[in-house]
This record gives sequence, structure tokens and C-alpha cells, in this order.
Amino acid sequence: MARLNVNPTRMELKKLKARLTTAVRGHKLLKDKSDEMIRRFTVIIRENKALRDEVEAELSQTLRQFSVARSVTPAYSAETAFSMPTVAVKAECGVKSVMGVDVPEVSLTEEKRVDGLPYAFSEITSEADYSVGKISALLPKLVKLAQTEKTVRLLADEIERNKRRVNALEYIMIPQLEETIKYIRDKLDENERAAIVRLMKVKNK
Repeated sequence: MARLNVNPTRMELKKLKARLTTAVRGHKLLKDKSDEMIRRFTVIIRENKALRDEVEAELSQTLRQFSVARSVTPAYSAETAFSMPTVAVKAECGVKSVMGVDVPEVSLTEEKRVDGLPYAFSEITSEADYSVGKISALLPKLVKLAQTEKTVRLLADEIERNKRRVNALEYIMIPQLEETIKYIRDKLDENERAAIVRLMKVKNK
């Protein structure tokens, strides 16, 4: 390991010891943070997988129901009915902190139509009613899934950055400081021995 290019003096030795102490403490804190982030990441990614499986199953069922509704409903009536919104949705976007990482937080507010569904019951079949209700109920889960997946991605990036910092401290900075401190100590000991030898020669003369 290459040492730092510094003058072998007691002042530099004191500075390097302080830097080494800070680096070791920082490495421990970052390692603990990395371990905790990985634990939280594992929990969130399990929640994300469960939510994704649930959403995909419900979405597949809803799309099949839409296909059934389209098959028993005239095309013009189905397109007209399905193109009209049944609810107005407002999304409030914010951020929350997970282990120091800002992740999105979305809350939905639904305002249903006072007159119920946007079409007359005589114009459309019960399969269409059921399909519209299913897709409306699925919207909050879709938003929650998007929020969770974004959180997973941001946490994964932060874990990777933190891992690089830990590795830089563990394999580069701390060994360099230790090697430099050892070099300065050896140099100071060598200078001290040389000074003693000179004093002994002067005394003998």
C-alpha cells in the first residue's frame, strides 16, 4: 500500500493519528448504516414483491372482465361508457426520509360523482359496471406500487454509494494512514538513534 507523501515530523504524526481515529470511527458508522439500510431494503423489497404480485393478479382479472364486458356490449356504447371518468382523483406528492434518503410519498384523494356512474344502466351491462368498479379500486394500489418501487430504486442507489465509501475507507484510506504512521514512527526512531549515537561520539571525544 502506497503511503502518503508527508514530512516525517511529530506534528504530522499527531495529525495523521487524529485522521486515522476519525476514519476508523467514520468507517464503523458507515458500516452500521449500510447494514441497517440493507435490512430496511430487504423488508421494503419483500413488501414490493407482495404488492406487485397482488396488483398483477387483480389487473389481469380486471382486464379479463373488461374483455367480457366488451364482448357483450356494443362497441360504441362500451367506448363511450369507458371513456367517462367515474371519480376525480387528486394526488398530493411529498417526500419522507428512510435512513437519510428522501423517498416519494403520494396520497390520493378521491371525489366520486354525486350522480353515480357516468352512464345509464340501460345502456351498459352489469359486467361493465363490475369492470369499472374493479379498475377504480385498483388505482390506489397502482400508485402505492409505483411509490414503493421508486423507494427501492433510491435505496439501492444509496446502498451502492455507501458501500463504495466503506470500501474506500477500509481498503485505501485507513491502510494508507496506517502505513504512513508506521513510516513516520520508524523515521523518528531512526533519527532518535542517530542523535544518541552522535551524542555518545561527542562525549567520547
